[in-house]
Amino acid sequence: MSSFDVVVIGSGPGGYVAAIRCAQLGMKTAIIEKYSVLGGTCLNVGCIPSKALLASSHHYEELSHFADHGIEVAGEVKVNLEKMIARKQAVVDQTSGGVKYLMDKNKITVFEGVGSFENATTVVITKKDGTVEKIEAKNTIIATGSKPSSLPFIKIDKERIITSTEALELKEVPKHLVIIGGGVIGLELGQVYLRLGAQVSVVEFMDRIIPGMDGALSKELTKVLKKQGMKFYTSHKVQSVERNGDAVVVKAENAKGEIITLEGDYSLVSVGRRPYTDGLNGDKAGVKITERGQVEVNDHLQTTASNIYAIGDVVRGAMLAHKAEEEGVIVAEYLAGQKPHIDYNLIPGVVYTWPEVAAVGKTEEQLKEAGVAYKSGSFPFKALGRARASADTDGFVKILADAKTDEVLGVHMIGARCADLIAEAVTAMEFKASAEDISRMSHAHPTFAEAVKEAALAATDNRSLHV
Repeated sequence: MSSFDVVVIGSGPGGYVAAIRCAQLGMKTAIIEKYSVLGGTCLNVGCIPSKALLASSHHYEELSHFADHGIEVAGEVKVNLEKMIARKQAVVDQTSGGVKYLMDKNKITVFEGVGSFENATTVVITKKDGTVEKIEAKNTIIATGSKPSSLPFIKIDKERIITSTEALELKEVPKHLVIIGGGVIGLELGQVYLRLGAQVSVVEFMDRIIPGMDGALSKELTKVLKKQGMKFYTSHKVQSVERNGDAVVVKAENAKGEIITLEGDYSLVSVGRRPYTDGLNGDKAGVKITERGQVEVNDHLQTTASNIYAIGDVVRGAMLAHKAEEEGVIVAEYLAGQKPHIDYNLIPGVVYTWPEVAAVGKTEEQLKEAGVAYKSGSFPFKALGRARASADTDGFVKILADAKTDEVLGVHMIGARCADLIAEAVTAMEFKASAEDISRMSHAHPTFAEAVKEAALAATDNRSLHV
């Protein structure tokens, strides 16, 4: 039986990063992946492929605005969805291949098969051909990720009633895509097909889309997406989803108790994700699974079995690839005797629609609920020279700061390049910066980043310079 210092079950962003860091710290490391490719959900059917399709569809949409820039496009512009999907897959394959390269570079042993526990120190690998191999693990890191959730009465047929996985592989642009759930995944994929010519309707149980983010972001994104043609049915509870040939009929109850009916040719069920522990046999190793299906961990991400840890989507907290990566590093360094830390309040959240939406720290709703005295400063993108030059004037940056100390408590933004701009806010908040600190930093002109400085000026003494 092969023996390892650390065995990682799952090769997503959390798992493979944990394995790399363990190897860097001198531990003999193995990683187990049930599929033939590495990278988990994020690289194969999540973050990377969805961003590839968002990029391709964005290029197509931009063509309609070329005339405004003095560029005349001769001939008819068509969507070749098959080629677009093929490009997406090429990006995925290259990225997954990069993870394999990193495993080889760091001398990490890769096992293909389903990993499960025989006991706290023995991991069983069941391969596709049914054969079984056992390895000994001094420590194990569970990084098995998550799977798309559904509603009990919905039958996912993976043809017309689909999850995000199937939405990345469609053979045609839907005529009418009905999306159940107004969260990140649904909105991103919805915008992909909206750009390509589909009618897109979003049914959301809560009273607004992206309900976990600051209310001002939700309001602005709703306005922009409506302008682009997306339709929203918020405060609607889905009652049934039925397929009738090539049609899908969705019935939902609104706030008045009235039943509305939406008929499309595809319905994307995007109501969140659930932790994936199927077949793990954690009980054999003394690993406790909570009622919500999560692996129970302490502040060191240690499970109820002292030599077994868990990270990423399978534990509490936001289901984000970068959160899983940070947790993977934390566990590796903890096993090496170091004293790492992670501030979950400073894990940014991003929606990769256009305009992009990004946030870190507390929302206004959270500060009000906690009774924290704060001040707010906002700056609109339409007042930026760079935004006007690029014709990307939708959105704003909002900074929330402590009313007494001026420490930045939250930064919320929607607009061009916000997925990148949020890193400045994370850096500032990591070092306990005040709004005035940010306002006194030189920001290159003309850039989108100037909106961050201007919002900080507004939060400091209501003294934005350009609005």
